[in-house]
Amino acid sequence: MTFCKEVRIECNDLWQASFEHPFVKGIADGTLPLDIFRHYVMQDAYYLSHFAKVQAIGVVKATDLETTKRFAFHSEHTCAAELALHESFMELLGVTEGDWEEFEPSPSAYAYVSHMYRASEGDLADVVASILPCYWLYFEIGERLKDAEPNHPIYDRWIATYGSEEFGALVKEQMERMNQLAEGLPEKRRTELKERFRRSSYYEWNFWEQAWVRESWTVKTYEQAGV
Repeated sequence: MTFCKEVRIECNDLWQASFEHPFVKGIADGTLPLDIFRHYVMQDAYYLSHFAKVQAIGVVKATDLETTKRFAFHSEHTCAAELALHESFMELLGVTEGDWEEFEPSPSAYAYVSHMYRASEGDLADVVASILPCYWLYFEIGERLKDAEPNHPIYDRWIATYGSEEFGALVKEQMERMNQLAEGLPEKRRTELKERFRRSSYYEWNFWEQAWVRESWTVKTYEQAGV
């Protein structure tokens, strides 16, 4: 069994939680409130700006020129394609320069980015294990929702983007690379990489959740929480 098949089975509980999250279901049927998506897209823009930098770290970690070139392409694609997509969403959602001046990453977004940077202290396999769930999970969601009809200009485009053949090709490339990097490694090392992958899978679920509750750094007292 390949590394990717193995780790996908082991993380199925987290992935199923993402598929069943009300955020994802709300995109599928077009009922997701726009203020929740607005929170998500601003946090995701922050995340992707760092995701591109972690991909660029892969350029440095690569041990051959072809892999170096491919990671440079992936990083550029994130900046040019995904961030451009988000910018169009922000225009439709009325996000202003003033909103960005007041923006701060949510605790969950900050933690996810910190996790990726910590993983990137290792070798290329650590980098790929930490970023692969973002690629792969979004593609699976895009595939699952390709027949959905939210009838919404933002949600229709979101589904079309992540279920596209172009995006799927990038995902499969990184899956193949992960399998190659993990092949023949000692079980202890494979377990380390699986943990990177599992934590990122958790943070992917948590990203929907932080948007759903519009997470901030405000601390609630026990009285406010009704405890």
